[in-house]
Amino acid sequence: MKVSVVMPVYNERTTVRQVVERVLAVPLEVELLCVDDGSQDGSREVLAELQEEYRQLQVFLQPTNMGKGAALRRGIQAARGDFVIIQDADLEYDPLDYSTLLDPLIQGKADVVYGSRFLGAAPHRVLYFWHSVGNRLLTLLSNCLTNINLTDMETCYKAFRRDVIQSIAIQEDRFGFEPEITVKVAKRKLRIYEVGISYWGRTYEEGKKIGWQDGVRAVWCLLKYSFTESSGSKPYAVPAHEPASQPPQKQASNAGR
Repeated sequence: MKVSVVMPVYNERTTVRQVVERVLAVPLEVELLCVDDGSQDGSREVLAELQEEYRQLQVFLQPTNMGKGAALRRGIQAARGDFVIIQDADLEYDPLDYSTLLDPLIQGKADVVYGSRFLGAAPHRVLYFWHSVGNRLLTLLSNCLTNINLTDMETCYKAFRRDVIQSIAIQEDRFGFEPEITVKVAKRKLRIYEVGISYWGRTYEEGKKIGWQDGVRAVWCLLKYSFTESSGSKPYAVPAHEPASQPPQKQASNAGR
């Protein structure tokens, strides 16, 4: 079983090395696809060094800052693993949660798995109240429009069967990827699971980039794709093969150290 991890990078010089090392330290066969989105802070140079150190790492360079969605689109199409996981280049999400994310996929029960920051007993850093309200309102709107019952539509951690995610045309170039992909997987009647994950959020002083404008765009994307994306007439075909072996047990996280 091979896992493709797609990681957009934009001005994350201070964290990208640590994230790459954590991703490649997980006890899985991983190919890491880093797409630099026009960084100007030295991130590209750090990625070039890392590519020399790790044969599992592939680096793609966007000509300009084109956005997270555009970077994901490029990385996803280059993926060759059995499953694809979306990873941010900061330290908010812990790769030790990969085994939890992959478990429903490996068992053959799911086509898509969302890692929810609002489920489970894993550690969660306490941060912005209004951000959490905004996340829950966006998820509520998403659920109303798609008739599914997610708890965290905007989470970064999403895992897919590779054939599924590569069959979906991603149109959004920036942070609209999350609502777009949510509507599209729901419309295709895919088997969606949620699992609880840890969350080590950061402040704006520490480099957080998303803002209220992205929330407005998310509402627009939810409405747009809900009314323009056609519903599938039947569930996506399940591959006719035995589920892969169980993933290794999750190890204790050291993300907060």
